[in-house]
Amino acid sequence: MPLAGYGVLKGRLLDRRREGGHDSPHYQIHVEGGGSFRVAVNVLSAQPPSELLYIAVEEFHHPILDRLVDLPDGFTPLKSRPGGLALDFVRGNLFDRTGLHALPPDRPGPDNDLADRLDHHVQRATADPTSHIYAFGQRWGPEPTKPDKIFGFVPGNGVHDVHMNQGNSGRFIADDGSWQDGALLFHFPTAGRWTALFLAFQSQAWHTDDTTGHTLRAVPSAGPGGQPAPGEPDRRLRIVAALVNPIGPAPEAESVTLLNTTPGPVDLTGWTIIDSGRHRFPLPPTNLPAGDTVRIPLAPPVGLGNRGGIITLLDQDGLKVDGVAYTATDTSREGHTIIF
Repeated sequence: MPLAGYGVLKGRLLDRRREGGHDSPHYQIHVEGGGSFRVAVNVLSAQPPSELLYIAVEEFHHPILDRLVDLPDGFTPLKSRPGGLALDFVRGNLFDRTGLHALPPDRPGPDNDLADRLDHHVQRATADPTSHIYAFGQRWGPEPTKPDKIFGFVPGNGVHDVHMNQGNSGRFIADDGSWQDGALLFHFPTAGRWTALFLAFQSQAWHTDDTTGHTLRAVPSAGPGGQPAPGEPDRRLRIVAALVNPIGPAPEAESVTLLNTTPGPVDLTGWTIIDSGRHRFPLPPTNLPAGDTVRIPLAPPVGLGNRGGIITLLDQDGLKVDGVAYTATDTSREGHTIIF
């Protein structure tokens, strides 16, 4: 079964607590969001390889951000489906998978483990009285008669599974689902900046079923550190540009430009482009030579909204090759092409 109680907690940071590197340790965060919550962030995997994959996007831009700021403080349940605020590491085009790297949970010395990296961002947000944290994951509680085991507040209440929640193996397959991934986002409104932290387990897969979130067995397992392995389709072609807001009235002549990064031609027969609503546009059957680009004119039902969105490229087997996101700011100049 997918996660029960998936959603996002919005609040102010009050405190944090590091745990050691043994017995399923977590990095614990005390958040005030219309009541006290504890956010429990895994820093060590129960399955080998034990070190988690981590990426911090210091200047995070994504179309969901404009809607996140309108949420009230506290926990907001989210439906696990595209087009809303739910996160999906595979389908949501949130970050570049090749930027992930493995970190130990806790070791002596400065800035050399996962707890140190989390500490850096949490302390920076705590020091800014205007900042908010947005913790995506699964809620537990409230537990009316049970004090929180870390910070002691009553009722016990919190969010966990603040990491990728699909492509699991072993006993964790039961937690699989699409559009239910966890993350930590920090908003600094005075500076006009967002920072996003994403975590995954090295045992998880990066090509999963759209409905169940289960690993697609026909695709090779990820390489060391979660990097794309030989045989995975990632980044063979890249989405390098899009004309989202052409000059003129609707329906507009939108387009997406692709680059072949491989040393040989690629047959685009059966390939598709997908928009934020998961509408599909089939690519024309043509060979794209090595190093060449092709501009693909789009047509309904696919549409690139001017308020921000995502664009995803799938190969002939329906596997994700590349994906990008753009915001309303990116589309504000009519007739200008967005470069990714």
